Amino acid sequence: MESQPGILSGLRVVEAATYIAAPAAATMLADFGAEVIKVERPPHGDPFRYLYQNPPMPPSEINYSFLLDGRNKQSIALNIAHAKGREAMLKLIASADIFVTNYQPDVAEKLGLRYEDLAPHHPRLIYAHLTGYGETGPDVDRPGYDMTAYWARSGLMESLHDADGVPSISVCGMGDHPSSMSVFAGIMLALYDRQRTGLGTKVSSSLLANGVWSNSSLVQAALCGAPPHQHSRRAAARNVMINHYTTRDGKRFLLCAIQPVYDWPRFCKAIEREDLIDDARFNTIAARTENCAELVAIADAIFATRDMADWRQILDANPVAWGPVNRTIDAPDDPQMAAAGLFREMQHPVYGPMRIVNPPVNLASATKVEPLPSPEVGQHTTAILRSLGYDEDAIEELSRL
Repeated sequence: MESQPGILSGLRVVEAATYIAAPAAATMLADFGAEVIKVERPPHGDPFRYLYQNPPMPPSEINYSFLLDGRNKQSIALNIAHAKGREAMLKLIASADIFVTNYQPDVAEKLGLRYEDLAPHHPRLIYAHLTGYGETGPDVDRPGYDMTAYWARSGLMESLHDADGVPSISVCGMGDHPSSMSVFAGIMLALYDRQRTGLGTKVSSSLLANGVWSNSSLVQAALCGAPPHQHSRRAAARNVMINHYTTRDGKRFLLCAIQPVYDWPRFCKAIEREDLIDDARFNTIAARTENCAELVAIADAIFATRDMADWRQILDANPVAWGPVNRTIDAPDDPQMAAAGLFREMQHPVYGPMRIVNPPVNLASATKVEPLPSPEVGQHTTAILRSLGYDEDAIEELSRL
């Protein structure tokens, strides 16, 4: 079936960014029909192209990382450290509606690619800037990655571990992809504002800001003078109904029953221990908290007597809020993920039909364009430069920079 033009068709996006957070925002614009031109440094391009080859990334012959975040884009290779390459870059930006970058502020200043450098010449340009730590402050020019700025600096890394464990390193893109949603949302607001005023504007966000937003409940507690978050032990959780358990067949699930008045009787019925409902050790929230280690031990023993398939039916029937603790490798076979449209079909010229992760934004009134494979470094350089008025000699000269 022929792909239909997307709701953002007619918009040109120039992406001068590496790795994930800013490029993923441009990917979502491309999904809805915008023309996205990725500017890459020759000869190797975005370092993200090679991340999938490095441990601890799962080994594969398919460049799955760049397949996900580089799809539906064109690639132009320009050495913008050279004056003529930078001149070509400025001509390209002049043709664009949106400029997306994650240059560190000092690098953007050195290259003359700050918002204040471009806006006077392009008043309708929407300039989207994603940084590690923001655009002011002592760490403004530090390189920021989601692992450091989003995960570690925000407090998430320290908060999310058992009292008996140690903090864990985040997985690839765990903070980048949520941060890309902020950039995408800001660009959409800016497009709406441009429709009203006729003028572009600057959109800004940072990995640190998004990490703090993700951890905002605990950060807000700290701002209000609350004591530090206390880590719990699974075997002595403060709430037996907000805990994870292992079934007879070695699978794990998480209970999330947060309405104790209603959930306690349902939980007891589900584990076939209705005698515990009025047991003096457990019949109030305070009593269950005080005796939770004993109660968790009871639950552990019971949940270990049946397989996950059995508990799925039992917990759904009572009902008690729960969810399976999936391995990532189980995601392709999760029937709910497939039914909810979390994956999209793609026809790859080398690997044939395959599925890719679908960004979590959908419109009832608009469909996404058919996904195209990610480009090779500089694959569209000649065609794009021709469209900007460069002749063959000038294109050849730029290719040698």
